Amino acid sequence: MLGRRSQDNALAVDLPRTPEGGPRMGPFAVIFPAAGQSRRFGDATRKKVDHEIDGRVVWTRAVEPFARRDDVAQLILAVAPEDRERFEAHYRETLSRLGITLVEGGAERFDTVAACLDRIDPRCEFVAVHDAARPFPTQAVIDRVFEAARTFGAALPGLPVSDTLKRAGDDGVITETVSRAGLFAVQTPQAFRLDLLRRAHANRPNLAVPVTDDAQLVEAIGHPCRIVPGSPFNLKITTREDLHLAEAIVRVLPREDAH
Repeated sequence: MLGRRSQDNALAVDLPRTPEGGPRMGPFAVIFPAAGQSRRFGDATRKKVDHEIDGRVVWTRAVEPFARRDDVAQLILAVAPEDRERFEAHYRETLSRLGITLVEGGAERFDTVAACLDRIDPRCEFVAVHDAARPFPTQAVIDRVFEAARTFGAALPGLPVSDTLKRAGDDGVITETVSRAGLFAVQTPQAFRLDLLRRAHANRPNLAVPVTDDAQLVEAIGHPCRIVPGSPFNLKITTREDLHLAEAIVRVLPREDAH
């Protein structure tokens, strides 16, 4: 049964449970930001995380691989305030079955993650942040990220950039070819020691540049982040066309990662 509303407007599950019904144990909490407006997706009726891939909703595909793990103690899903009642009503059974803590997100991604950090179970030594719009986090990628986070304190998956990179001006004219040596396209989950990510978020007001991921905040306080191999299947749903790619991916994923 879902817990009562607390004073900070989070829907808490009093006793987090695994899908099999046992208590969750482990050092990791996992945060799933889903509070964005999906402006680039191009659907005024539904946000991208509510769409289905082969009969299953995008955000549940993102969450369930973590729910099956013994080293995950808590799952936190952050939604926009205007979406809260809809999530509670429409996904009540799923939220309860997976033992999810539902939190209201903020205006920016880092605001959303910061709100979730305040809700983390004290049993957790580490926290991972995974995009709710990335429906295929494979167990191999999660294993690599979690192990590197335990060893180095901060880790994220990435793929070496293989395309030729060009820089262009506002007029569309190319100004230079950028070397791709040492460049990576990074993904999520990104995992950190909990105390480290909290310090990084506390330092956010001191940064004068846009922040696009949590690793950037950790880098800003001087802690190195370790990149581990990501997966070409670890697609982020951004546009309607990405759903077509996702339908193709789900057909070739190993069984343990496709269900």
